[in-house]
Amino acid sequence: MKKLNLNEFVEYSKERFTKRVIFKEEDSMVFVLNFEPGQSLPAHKHPGSNVYLLVLQGKGVFSFNGEQIDVVKDDVVLCTGDEELAFTNTGTTNVSLYVMLNKIPDGK
Repeated sequence: MKKLNLNEFVEYSKERFTKRVIFKEEDSMVFVLNFEPGQSLPAHKHPGSNVYLLVLQGKGVFSFNGEQIDVVKDDVVLCTGDEELAFTNTGTTNVSLYVMLNKIPDGK
């Protein structure tokens, strides 16, 4: 068992968004992405994995395969490994995203 405080992983940088890993196991990873206004996560995929995202604070826009989806605090999003994912903080305040990256078992 391991207990941590989420606030320890909410840290911003003026240069670029930050990624702070909370847990890393064999087939999964949990981390927080932190964005100041205007900062973006470039489009990318996670083949063989599902990505679960929770907006902890702020608002922004996800892009899934080019489709724009507005999100705000407490929204939860699922992105499959086949989808191209990007994010931009479009608000005037900081954004933090709680992210769970889980490998899909073989044979599924």
